[in-house]
Amino acid sequence: MINKIKNNKPLKIITSIVKFIISIIIILVVAVIIVQRVTNNKLNLGGYGLYTVVTTSMVPKYNVGDMILAKKVDTNTIKVGDDVVYLGEVDTYKDKIITHQVIQIENTNEGKIFHTKGIANPLEDPVVKESQIYGVVVFKSAILSFLSGLINSPYGFYFLIFVPIVLIVFLEVIDVIGARKKKQG
Repeated sequence: MINKIKNNKPLKIITSIVKFIISIIIILVVAVIIVQRVTNNKLNLGGYGLYTVVTTSMVPKYNVGDMILAKKVDTNTIKVGDDVVYLGEVDTYKDKIITHQVIQIENTNEGKIFHTKGIANPLEDPVVKESQIYGVVVFKSAILSFLSGLINSPYGFYFLIFVPIVLIVFLEVIDVIGARKKKQG
């Protein structure tokens, strides 16, 4: 039976393609998660940063676990209504990356000051200086949000990471056994 399977060229091609696709998906998902965690969401590639929403302050626009892409921009282009990603500097916001909506902009002697607020929050955030701004949200990735949510759940991690790796190892073992039998026979 295994010889029939191993000698089936279309099945070999399909198996190789499936292994390749699963490997690429695992590598990409793990790479995104590792880069986010290792750099504490501070890595910026080509002016873009990827961030994970961790609170309900922007519901219904962004839910916990949503992955958003923010673009570094000249702060003079930011306008009221934009969603900005910034590094908090005071109170409970200190050293946290926040994504909130700009509700007012002031020009001061020290530069622009942004007033921000989570759309689900009753109170305004502490004021945000230009130097705190990481970027403006340009895109919410439904696919990455879905994968992030799955991976962060026990079952999702099992089915998206563990099972595919086991499947790849199993298919590789079958290939090695087939190659050895071919050499012997």
